[in-house]
Amino acid sequence: MKLEVLRFNSQDDFTNGLLFDVTDNVRSFLAYTLEDEARTTKVWGETRIPAGKYKLSLKQHGGFHNRYRNKYGSEWHKGMIYVNDVPQFEDILWHVGNTDEDTAGCLLVGQTSQENFIGSSVAAYKSIYPPIRDAILSEEEVWVEYIDFDGKMDQKKSKDTSPVVDSKEDVMNILSTEIKSLKSEIKGLRQAIILKGLQVK
Repeated sequence: MKLEVLRFNSQDDFTNGLLFDVTDNVRSFLAYTLEDEARTTKVWGETRIPAGKYKLSLKQHGGFHNRYRNKYGSEWHKGMIYVNDVPQFEDILWHVGNTDEDTAGCLLVGQTSQENFIGSSVAAYKSIYPPIRDAILSEEEVWVEYIDFDGKMDQKKSKDTSPVVDSKEDVMNILSTEIKSLKSEIKGLRQAIILKGLQVK
């Protein structure tokens, strides 16, 4: 399994991004992401990890693991999604949260996004976790590439054969396509709710 985190907006306290599955060279949107800001010098708990390609595994110990196992049950939760071998960083996880206050270098996921806030984080986590968990448990290698397209960091093209985005224009095209798709899904959901006789605000 191959994943991408495309960072497109870095401000003083946070970074907005998009999580994609790019397995088999097909880009599929999974979730919005939120991280800490970019810094040239790391500040503990206030710095996003460097752009790069990292292997994911499941961390089956620690406070987050115990809390999530209690919350979601041991049959569903098999360990925290863990980003391995990050230079100068330890214990980088993917988890639930809404603002930069909920992350210390980790990646938060959500179904909605605005500056320094992602919403429906639990729903997003429940959506992305099972396929990643199952791939890791089946001993498939799972990799993620963090790519900076926010104008703050130098780009390094991937050496693999997955699609490479070369410019901010490409990012905007991806965003535009995903927004159109999401708008279509929302419209369909609203119509389905209306058909069921429920009021939509």
